[in-house]
Amino acid sequence: MKENTWFRRYGLIVLAGVVVGVAALILTAAGNPKNMGFCIACFERDIAGALGLHSAAKVQYIRPEIPGIVLGALLSAMAFREFKARAGSCPASRFVLGLFVMIGALAFLGCPLRMVIRLGGGDLTAVAGLLGFLAGILVGVVFLKKGFSLGRAYPVKMGEGLALPAVMVGLLALLLLAPGLLKFSEEGPGAMRAFWLVSLAAGLAVGFIAQRSRLCMAGGLRDAFLLRDFTLLAGFLAIWITVTLGNLAQGNYNLSALSQPIAHSQYLWSFLGMALAGWGSILLGGCPLRQLILAGEGNGDAAVTVLGMVTGAAIAHNFGLAGNADSVTDGVYKVGGIGTAGMTAVAIGFAVLLAVSLLHLPGKEEA
Repeated sequence: MKENTWFRRYGLIVLAGVVVGVAALILTAAGNPKNMGFCIACFERDIAGALGLHSAAKVQYIRPEIPGIVLGALLSAMAFREFKARAGSCPASRFVLGLFVMIGALAFLGCPLRMVIRLGGGDLTAVAGLLGFLAGILVGVVFLKKGFSLGRAYPVKMGEGLALPAVMVGLLALLLLAPGLLKFSEEGPGAMRAFWLVSLAAGLAVGFIAQRSRLCMAGGLRDAFLLRDFTLLAGFLAIWITVTLGNLAQGNYNLSALSQPIAHSQYLWSFLGMALAGWGSILLGGCPLRQLILAGEGNGDAAVTVLGMVTGAAIAHNFGLAGNADSVTDGVYKVGGIGTAGMTAVAIGFAVLLAVSLLHLPGKEEA
């Protein structure tokens, strides 16, 4: 009886974690950057570059995984009658929050999902990001306990709920039918990519299972701290274990803080960047992956958040805010990280999140 209860509670979310972990391993083997496979922040940044929203030549490509996730979530929501077009929950605030979540993630060089995948490859520099993410979640939880809310969403016409999925179909059409209109990296992370059909299939699978399981790392930590409910968190532990075992089996596990793929050892700013991303994710009600899933379910506010994140990626690279990976030049190890502009942007992000948190406490609307 207890075993059946465990499977009913954790079976689907653990399966989702295994699917995501396996998908990340397959995508890496097929050509995506090492210790990445899946990274919502990185892939949205690449899409922004492909559309010409920034000019960083090394990170430009329409990543089919992102449309795949949204469309997979849409298919799941439609199949199980969970598609509900709704919007109107402080969209402007959500856009700004999404923008700064992206700036924080790119300071670290990865979203919460990539943070776990990096840990699964033995990347010890990601530990600082994990600690920062935990800190940001805790700050967000404090405001949730005080009554923070961006308000409820309201039913809207179906076209509103289908807007972002339609944009994702458009991105795929551009990639396959009019690639000459896009920018493509010839070197760097943007040039490391799996065949588009493999990427799309992986995205569809992840989107479908993530919609069914409600997979979300920010939500998992929030529930663990607030409710002592570890159901959602089990999914990300499953990703970590799956990726770790897969890397060990393939001989790709490298337990080190040096020369990790697309990572830097500027630990303080990795911590602060992911603290910003964690806090923002709690205010938004979900991590970057969860925002894509919600948009696939018809949530127009999540769609606005996704657009905010893409805009944040463009701003980060146009103004030199994003992190740079550690590198070796002429035999000398050079620590990457973010510069003064990036540090300033992260600090501004904390001020903005504090303002949003305070202005959406009970009674503030009437003040």
